[in-house]
Amino acid sequence: MRRDKPKTPERGRKGLSRRDFFRGAGVAVPTGLLASQAKAPKAAKAPAGAAPMLGPGRVPITLRINGKVEKLELEPRVTLLDAMRNYLDITGAKKVCDRGTCGTCTVIMGGDAVYACQVLAIEAQGKAITTIEGLNAGEQLHPMSQAFVNNDAQQCGYCTPGFVVACKAFLDKHPNPTREQIRRGLGGNLCRCGTYTGIERAVLEAAKAVKGGSAHA
Repeated sequence: MRRDKPKTPERGRKGLSRRDFFRGAGVAVPTGLLASQAKAPKAAKAPAGAAPMLGPGRVPITLRINGKVEKLELEPRVTLLDAMRNYLDITGAKKVCDRGTCGTCTVIMGGDAVYACQVLAIEAQGKAITTIEGLNAGEQLHPMSQAFVNNDAQQCGYCTPGFVVACKAFLDKHPNPTREQIRRGLGGNLCRCGTYTGIERAVLEAAKAVKGGSAHA
């Protein structure tokens, strides 16, 4: 025997239809989201004594490069290399890889050889910085620079400033190096022309010159 299907409740009767339910839910969900956003807690304040946030605008920066105090206003994101080249016209340190792998931007900072492209200018404050321009005494070449000339340790010359500075920093800590120590100590600098043999001879010659008292700060 056939049974008739129950009829769908008519609109207006007591209770909600499925369509009414979903229509109401569609309105309620975004309203709830807005309410939760309005009640979101405020960002926590930095704890007392924490270092102040700097930037993103320019901030005053003081650098001591080659014995001279330089005052700049830079964004905190500016590297030491860009600060020297773009704002101070100190261009001996070259910008090649900009990744801290080739060593052409090597400078001496606080007594250590560092990649200037990997140091923020704001981090270099308070430390003595020496570039290739600061090695010579007037017209007189630093013993390391002279040794590079004497041993034909440069070809295109693009990596040479970084190598000379790195070699000077290396000799400051290893005044009587062996060839093996030189190879390992200068492993962070690359010469695409392949003048490594000449560079080794230059370091050995400069080491003898420094011992003889002809070196200068």
